[in-house]
Amino acid sequence: MEKNYILEVKGLKKYYPLKNNMLFKKKRYQKSVDDVSFKIKKGSIVGLVGESGCGKSTLSKCILNLVDATSGSVIFEDKVLYDIELNKKISKKDMLNLRKDMQMIFQDPYSSLDPKITIGKTIADGIRKHQNISKEEAYEEAKKALELCGLDKSYINRYPYEFSGGQRQRIAIARVLALKPKFIICDEPTSALDVSIQSQILNLMLDLKEKFNLTYLFISHNLNVTRCFCDEIIVMNNGKIVEDGDIKSIYLNPKNSYTKKLISSIPKKHPSLR
Repeated sequence: MEKNYILEVKGLKKYYPLKNNMLFKKKRYQKSVDDVSFKIKKGSIVGLVGESGCGKSTLSKCILNLVDATSGSVIFEDKVLYDIELNKKISKKDMLNLRKDMQMIFQDPYSSLDPKITIGKTIADGIRKHQNISKEEAYEEAKKALELCGLDKSYINRYPYEFSGGQRQRIAIARVLALKPKFIICDEPTSALDVSIQSQILNLMLDLKEKFNLTYLFISHNLNVTRCFCDEIIVMNNGKIVEDGDIKSIYLNPKNSYTKKLISSIPKKHPSLR
């Protein structure tokens, strides 16, 4: 893999067997991810768009090695996470060490935080899982991460229910940031938030990307957001990539009929705002 790329996905498939009935003797499968290939450059933001059920979330789980792919390969910084055809797979120990470099921000921040645990302990426990440091040192790192995400370090002993949705998403980002990752999959990170808060979170993510040279795979169904936020875009439909490329080129001159349909569904501005 070329040095300026951080991730390469080749021929990735994830098929789920369907229950057969008497009419079908041949095995049938739900092709959630069907022969997907792409590369992501270091320091870029790549949007992954498509309607619900198109395979976006399954693809992200395959990339992070959270579910077993049916076939294909994933390479992260020249490390082969797995190559089904060559019967290669990274060891559990090496994958655990790599987890801090490959992180995920989820759609619903509240469900991704344990309501019984303070946010300080949540962040510090993650740090100590990957670093051989004391509890006190981990809490100091947690405070720094909170401040980088626009939250006061005094919040460290509070519980998730004491925060607003936007604040909880900042906490979720801080938990990821504390591990010093290189690549982050953002699974609809703003869709559960009020519109006014969405822009704040997106601006925070842009600031953090520039500060720490992060790479994002940004999953979304909101094409207005991806148009403003991403450098490149991948369009998925029925488990396949139907179009990908530079964000401006795709939006101004889409080739695939499904991409055209998605873009045409973007609400147009009122004439007075154009």
